[in-house]
Order: sequence, then structure tokens, then C-alpha cells
Amino acid sequence: MQGGHPISNPNELIRSTLDFQFQISWQMLNIHLTGLQDEEFHSRPAMKGLHVYHESGVWRTDWPETEEYEIGPPSISWLTWHITYWWSMVLDHSFGSGTLTREEVLSMGNIQETRDRINRLKDEWEREVAGLPGEALLSMERTRWPFEDRPFHELLAWLNIELMKNAAEIGYCRFLYAVSKK
Repeated sequence: MQGGHPISNPNELIRSTLDFQFQISWQMLNIHLTGLQDEEFHSRPAMKGLHVYHESGVWRTDWPETEEYEIGPPSISWLTWHITYWWSMVLDHSFGSGTLTREEVLSMGNIQETRDRINRLKDEWEREVAGLPGEALLSMERTRWPFEDRPFHELLAWLNIELMKNAAEIGYCRFLYAVSKK
């Protein structure tokens, strides 16, 4: 049921469920980005971990060679870059030219510009997904990154999971930052 009305079309049920998950994930991200300032944005939760750095006038990002725990926890600046990275890649590969690479997705270097970029990506994502007919959710045509040969609704579900995971990681960093300042 959506808004108290039964949904009879399976494609619309899929869309409604994925939209519900997306909205919850988005709310969690907004909670953790609210009140975030540049000092906390650039702080590191540990001496070691994925981070962004300023080099030759550009904000660059670390890239993990492994996903082992020994690499350390990522910073909020890296996590927010990671959101812009995977969302930019999915949008480009599902709705654009499909040529965007990781190296082309740079960090903004501050929270306000990063928040603005994330909001633009969200708006573009919602616009593109809303414009798809229900049958497109079952098609594999637009599923090109980070995996292929899966129905598009599975890519939408992955994006929801990735958004919630990054939101939770940002929240955890904020808890660590808050107690380190006491």
C-alpha cells in the first residue's frame, strides 16, 4: 500500500519500496550532515585511514588497495567524496555517456560545496529514476556500473544500501569527533 492505497502493478510496488528505502537513507544522511563544519569535515577519526588531501590546487582522495580493517577508518571528507563518486558514476553510466572515471570525481574540499554537490546528485537521481517507465526497473539496459547483467531495480537497491552505509559511517565519525572534543 502506498498512502493507504493498494498498489496492483508489481513494477510500481518495486518503485514504491525502493523510494521508501531511499527516503529513509536520505533522511539519515541529512541528520549526519546537519551542523557539520569544515574542521570536523577534515578531521580524521584515527591516525590512519582514507582521507582527502590538497595537492597542486586540487583536493584528491586516497583509494584503498584493500578493504582490510588495517587501512583504518575513513574521514568524513573521504566518505562524502565517496558518495559523490559512486553517485556520479552511476548517473553517468546509467543515464549519461558512461565514460566518467574515478580520477575525474574530485573532492570539493569543504562541507558546503560537498553538501551542495550531493543535493544536486540527489535531485538528478530522483528526476532520472522518476522519468523511467515501470518496465525499465526490470530491464538490465541501464545497469552498467558498478555491476552489469542485473535488473535496474537491483542497482537502485544497491544505491540505497550504499547511501545508508555512508550515512552511518559519517554518523559514527561524528560521535567519535564529539567525544574527542570533551
